[in-house]
Amino acid sequence: MTAVPVTTGITIEYETFGDASDPTVLLIAGYGSQLLSWAPGLCRLIADAGRHVVRFDNRDVGLSTQLDDHPVDMRELLAVAADGGRVAVRELAPYTLSDMAADAVGLLDALAVDRAHVVGASMGGMIAQTVAIEHPDRVATLTSVMSNTGEREYGQATPEAQAALMGPRPADRAAYIEAADRTLVYLSKRFGTIEWARDYAATQYDRAFRPEGTIRQMAAIMASGSRADGLRALSVPTLVIHGLDDTLIAPSGGERTAELVPGAQLLLVPDMGHDRPEPLWPVLADAIVAHTA
Repeated sequence: MTAVPVTTGITIEYETFGDASDPTVLLIAGYGSQLLSWAPGLCRLIADAGRHVVRFDNRDVGLSTQLDDHPVDMRELLAVAADGGRVAVRELAPYTLSDMAADAVGLLDALAVDRAHVVGASMGGMIAQTVAIEHPDRVATLTSVMSNTGEREYGQATPEAQAALMGPRPADRAAYIEAADRTLVYLSKRFGTIEWARDYAATQYDRAFRPEGTIRQMAAIMASGSRADGLRALSVPTLVIHGLDDTLIAPSGGERTAELVPGAQLLLVPDMGHDRPEPLWPVLADAIVAHTA
């Protein structure tokens, strides 16, 4: 793994798979998720099909730059959002999804990649969409996975899934790992297990535990608003993938994305929740490889 400066004051940690002379597939992680969320096995499946795969830590997570000089309190953030909406949240948020998209483009610059196949999951899908909207010349294709358009009417979480996502993250390692049990509510009903959830939590915790950064990422999402108009204007070949078991971002989020983007393909995956379980890696890799051919 390597770290490179991408924008003023921001350094991004990244890792590559495959041959750098092959077309680049840039994998963008979701809310509070490190590059670990794009499992090495899935990355290798894509790389083995002739792609140069890049996964990275977004700002404020993992080993990339943490903006600890800009603290955001989650309770204050939610209260401000309820009272004043996006404009009020923007006053609290130290950055938006546009800034995170600029980080991704900065990473492409650092890697001397002119155009990439941009793939994002969850918040990463929001960032990937923003890259395509704001930097279309850098995007060969777009793949938006288990994400939404920023419109509140689509892709809403169930109350149980929302509570699991937004609940406090214990600082103690053992408690943090045990708290991963609550994520089962939005994982694959068929493939999600407590053992996997706990192992993944332990791996993330041991690499970098930075809960304050995830609050700033949530502020960025809330401050950025709808991407509907930008998605309608896209001319980038687009694939939308969504799990039918997803209760954190309901399938309507993916369906709406595909509806807005001209010519977009929609792949609804049975037995996939808000996750990418190993038994579904061939399905996901094949879809990404075919779309990026």
